[in-house]
Amino acid sequence: MNPPRSFLVLTKTFVHALALTPLAILSWQFWQVFSEADIDALGADPVAEIEHRLGIWALRLLLVTLAVTPLRQITGQPLLIRFRRMLGLYVFAYASLHFSAWLVLDLRGYWTMLFEEIVKRPYITVGFTAWLLLVPLAITSTRGWMRRLARNWGRLHKLVYAVAVLAVLHFWWIVKSDIREPLLYAGILALLLGWRLWRWRASRRAAPQPEP
Repeated sequence: MNPPRSFLVLTKTFVHALALTPLAILSWQFWQVFSEADIDALGADPVAEIEHRLGIWALRLLLVTLAVTPLRQITGQPLLIRFRRMLGLYVFAYASLHFSAWLVLDLRGYWTMLFEEIVKRPYITVGFTAWLLLVPLAITSTRGWMRRLARNWGRLHKLVYAVAVLAVLHFWWIVKSDIREPLLYAGILALLLGWRLWRWRASRRAAPQPEP
């Protein structure tokens, strides 16, 4: 039975609010620094903090997005699948802001340095590759593209697994000493991908075998 429309609207509004909260807090702290109301609102290195905060929330939301399918399968609640596309677009938004912050605040818009940095620094290479792979996923997230691509839509959107691996690796390489947080995210990703592998192998075993 489908839930009431009012419940769906309320739930989606709540998810939107949760996803936007980190950006709202960061924007307020940025304004505090910019207006000199509190120059320490973003710590000793505001640029690094802005980039880190946007990137880490892109990664967290990516893991939440990947958790939707296992949660739906475990709970038997098909309603959960309605939030996957929304969360995926927030992943792209935060990742794009993360990339833009690095380009504008760190490189200060020097486009000539962009490709040099991408080639020279492996952690930037994998991060940029992850963002590039997100672009076609965001573009084809509409129902129209789902109809046009048909079965190929599902194949294309399996790129999200590669994005997740690259994103975790990007964060891992950025961290200089304390790897507990990237290790946590790597463990969560391993569980999410392991669940999918287990389900895939179970479905293959359960499928009827062709007669000899």
